[in-house]
Amino acid sequence: MSLHPRRRWRPQWWTVGWLTAVWVVLWGDLSVANVLAGAVLGLAVTSGLRMGPVLFHGRVRPLGVLRLLGRFVVDLVRASVEVSLLALRPGRLPSSAVIGVQLRSHSDLYLTLTAELCSLVPGSVVVEAHRLTGRLYLHVLDVPTSGGIEAARRHVLDQEERVLRAFASDDELRAAGLEPRGTGVAA
Repeated sequence: MSLHPRRRWRPQWWTVGWLTAVWVVLWGDLSVANVLAGAVLGLAVTSGLRMGPVLFHGRVRPLGVLRLLGRFVVDLVRASVEVSLLALRPGRLPSSAVIGVQLRSHSDLYLTLTAELCSLVPGSVVVEAHRLTGRLYLHVLDVPTSGGIEAARRHVLDQEERVLRAFASDDELRAAGLEPRGTGVAA
């Protein structure tokens, strides 16, 4: 007996729709042929590269999303200036490091969001995300500019907290060791 019985394949219409829209935008031409080609490719991708569903048990918190996006923009601008100054400063070699950060959440979705947001900010890039342990490994371009290894770790954990406060349910926040805001208990 098989441990993983084969499930009957059903099209993931939302994913096919998004992939079709991306295809049309990339080609820059809204035509019947382009939409059909995008739909066929979307069906091929969703059927050929079947993955398990990403479960979302949280809720979207608009104020948390605004905080997440606002801080992301601030981090993006600050890090861009720091990296450009580092590139323009002659003779100084950056002191780089690869650090491991144990995340508090055990959700693949929140691990992915945190990893993507950390990689999009110049000066750090995720080199490995270990989903079973919930650990991210990041290359930090210039550790002294980042405030040291512990400050770089703290930055990743703060980013994860903003992601959780933007999208996690109260139960997921508690499981990550964070108190939901508005419960009367200090976070």
